[in-house]
Amino acid sequence: MHVSRLVFLTAAFVFALGSVSFAHLKDGIDAYHEGKYSLALQELRPLAEENDPEAQFYIGVMYAKGRGVPQDYQAAVHWYQLAAEQGFPKAMSNLAAMYSKGKGVPKDYAQAVHWYQEAADEELPEAQYNLGVMYKEGQGVPRDLVRAHMWFNLSAGQGHEYAYQARAMVSRMMKPEDIAEAQKLAREWREKKDGCKAASLDDTPCP
Repeated sequence: MHVSRLVFLTAAFVFALGSVSFAHLKDGIDAYHEGKYSLALQELRPLAEENDPEAQFYIGVMYAKGRGVPQDYQAAVHWYQLAAEQGFPKAMSNLAAMYSKGKGVPKDYAQAVHWYQEAADEELPEAQYNLGVMYKEGQGVPRDLVRAHMWFNLSAGQGHEYAYQARAMVSRMMKPEDIAEAQKLAREWREKKDGCKAASLDDTPCP
């Protein structure tokens, strides 16, 4: 009886802590979007230091843009890296951009492609668009217009404005059969992703 009560109290305590953390995270994000950067920093930094990936991402953004803190690209990379390694897609994409532009880290297109790929696989449209750009320009990967079109197509399918334009532009540089191949690859990627989601509902391992 005493053991059951202890387990219940422990679970209730953990739930309460989670609720408090979520409230602070929401308050911090709201403050950031309202331009109250000092308050955002106050709410988010403790959570970031406790390894919350979304808080780490926002702290990274604040350092990258100099909002509420002096602009510091190395600090931005530090926080993006921590969040990216926990699988937070927006942090992956922003970390890729830092590598692509050489901000806070030496310019490294291969690392940029790596992190854009990770975020693109998580269906982040801006990462899919930027991965398409890397393939179009041959930065960090061999130039491949078919792959570029594929990623632009997937990004455009999620409503990314620039991806529509990029897809149209790269299409003018391609043969009809190459466009068809790119569309096939995009369709297969989408079907695999949707199938994986459906399988995960039945607790089937998702590759």
